[in-house]
Amino acid sequence: MNSIKTGFLMFGLVFLFTFIGGLLGNQDGALIGLLIAGAMSFYSYWFSYKMVIKAYRAQEVAATTNPRLYNLVKKLSQNADLPMPKVYIIPERQPNAFATGRNPNHAAVACTQGLLDLMSDNELAGVVAHELGHVKHRDILISTIAATFAGAIANISRFLPYAGRSNNRDNRNNNGGLTILMALLAPLAASVIQMTISRRREFMADRAGAEISGNPLYLRDALGKLEEYSQRISMSNTRNPSTAHMFIVNPFTGLRGIQNLFRTHPSTYDRMRELEKLAIEKGYM
Repeated sequence: MNSIKTGFLMFGLVFLFTFIGGLLGNQDGALIGLLIAGAMSFYSYWFSYKMVIKAYRAQEVAATTNPRLYNLVKKLSQNADLPMPKVYIIPERQPNAFATGRNPNHAAVACTQGLLDLMSDNELAGVVAHELGHVKHRDILISTIAATFAGAIANISRFLPYAGRSNNRDNRNNNGGLTILMALLAPLAASVIQMTISRRREFMADRAGAEISGNPLYLRDALGKLEEYSQRISMSNTRNPSTAHMFIVNPFTGLRGIQNLFRTHPSTYDRMRELEKLAIEKGYM
């Protein structure tokens, strides 16, 4: 299913860039748009995870530089029967984490400094295990590509009002209304692309994380803290909503009204309730 979604995203990007290229420069513009989309698709598959890591200024750590986090990831990776991913720390006060990469053999787990400061060892294990659940389910490629594409669509919307200015008057008249419509819809398209990432994957990763860490209550307790502190501490480095779905909880809080239709995460309290049900089933409560 994730392979189908990845193909859908790439096809959608090619179509959109070709269409917009046509608005900007007719056939030549469409060809340029097609070439840009092809290059972006190639780059997204092979290198997009590096772009996300760089965007958050994450620093890779090893057993010698941060033994607590590195050794925990190593232990939980063994529990999950996964290759050891690269481990990063994001210099942010907000507690949060995400996993990225194109497959389990080329994966990375990134945690904020705030997460390390606020979580107990058990709670940290629950969070890391959740991210390894995404790696195990191969969610990470589709998540990273979706972030890249959503960001690209949001950015190109800035240039759409200028479409057709180099054309003749008839073309400008024909394309003007459509260009304005596309300028309004492109940011919405970015949200729709993110919504191809099912919220259900978070529940699945929660369940996998509970199994990998050994106790559903580890993650339940961590989610309670994450919900509380994410409301109080915002991301200082960047506010790019196109990456919101990658984190264990939405780092960009305060969604109101119609924006809730496009929220990328299920309710944290619903997730905690499901983990409590699982804990009861397993005899931990």
